[in-house]
Formats: sequence, C-alpha cells, structure tokens
Amino acid sequence: MTDEHRWLPVPGGTLHIRVEGDGPPILLIHAGIADLRAWDPLVPLLVGAGYQAVRYDTRGFGQSRTDDVEYSNRADLRAVLDELGIGRAVFVGNSRGAMIGLDTLLESPERCAAFAWVGGGIGGFDGRTTDEEMAVFEAANALEESGADPEALADLEVRIWADGIGQPEGRAPARLREQLREMDLPLLQPGRVTGRPIPLAPPANERLADIRAPVLAVVGALDVLGTRDASERLAAAVPGTRHVVIPDVAHMVGMEAPHELARLIVELVRPLGSWG
Repeated sequence: MTDEHRWLPVPGGTLHIRVEGDGPPILLIHAGIADLRAWDPLVPLLVGAGYQAVRYDTRGFGQSRTDDVEYSNRADLRAVLDELGIGRAVFVGNSRGAMIGLDTLLESPERCAAFAWVGGGIGGFDGRTTDEEMAVFEAANALEESGADPEALADLEVRIWADGIGQPEGRAPARLREQLREMDLPLLQPGRVTGRPIPLAPPANERLADIRAPVLAVVGALDVLGTRDASERLAAAVPGTRHVVIPDVAHMVGMEAPHELARLIVELVRPLGSWG
C-alpha cells in the first residue's frame, strides 16, 4: 500500500505532500490553524474504503515553505495533482482549505470530480456574527496584533475552533485540543513568512451557479454563525448540494467526527465509480 512523502518545488516555495493508499484519489486541504496532520483521523478510514488519500501542507504551514512572494493557492493545488499524475481528484477542504478547494473548482473545474466543503468559507461572502463571537474575535485580534503572547493566542484559538464559542473550555477531547494547539502555535510566531496569496477574481460567491460537480456541504452545529451561514449559502446556490449539520461538533470536523465525515464523503463519491 502506498505511503510516501514528497517535497515539490513551486515558484517561490516548496510543498510537502503525503500520499497514502491506492484507488481513486481524494485530495485533502487543511484548515488555516492546522497542517496536513489534521487529517490523521480521517485518512485511514478513506484508505480502508478503497481510496487514495492525498494531502499537502499549504505554503507556510507544516513542512511547506514559501518566500515572501505573490502566489496562487489554486496553482499550488494543481501542481500537487500534476506531480502525482492525477488528472481529476475529489476535493475535501476544511475551513481555509474549503475556500482553496472551492476557488480551484471554479478556476479549474476539469480537475475536480466532486467537492466536500467542510466548515469553510466562501470568497466574497460574509456571514453573520453574534455579539459573543465578535467579542472573542476582537480579543484574538488584539493578541495577534500585539504578537507578544503566541501561547495565549493559541489557547484562545483552540477554545474558538475546537471547543466552540459559548461552549465550556475543554468540551472537545483533550487529545484533539492538544493536537490542534501543537499545529497552531508555530503559525503564530513573530516573523513567520506566509507569502501573499492572489485571490480569485471574481470571487467565489459571484460564481457558485457555475458549479457542476457534485457538492457536499458539512458544518458542525457548534461552529460559528458565519460558517453555518456559508454552508447554507453554498447549499442554496449550487443545485443538488447535500447539506449536513453534525450535532455536538465545532469547526474541526475531520478531527472531532472522522467516522461521520468519512461516511459522508464515501456516500458522495461512490456513485462516481472511478476517476483520476
């Protein structure tokens, strides 16, 4: 069974890729507070179901690196597929990764066999924010702008995205919280180079009606209101989208409910037969 790591040079950077399993390829794109390790609980379930799990660290995350250059996340995603000789993949993206997957689907629809949007956003769409959420986000922004206490910011981000705003601290399993903090803390260090992503233009929110691939929109019931709004926007704008709200789960769906997410992904892709 395939299990390999690759390092792919791209203009102004290097991407770390991991490939596991054999079968039709499913490309996993991680959240902006994590790296490819966030998919560790999900990958064995997809591989066991007969699929190849491809994941990579986006620029400036995990073991991938970037210079301070302009770059396209969509071009990086296509470069990963090209490196592996994959013509089409099923895209699965969480949070920022869902936005990258959605943008790439719109820019290069021929590369995407189906798309699972998981607790993500939509470029150009602004959902609602509760007063409680706004207060927490303002506290996080103040910590980020000061740059003085990455440890405190990591703790707060774990409470936001693992536990869920308004939920008791420690609601999420301790191991999940520890793993998320371990991935997030390096991202908060002063002087980290992230590069300058080139946004999709026009933004995704103006182009959702162009989508023809099968779409699954998954969101945790404990996620922030704006993310839940985005899931409803996607489901309403793309005919045939399956919209699933998972109870008692926050933002990191693949870490907190991997068996449920794997089941939903397999139900999305089984009718496709083979692709790649």
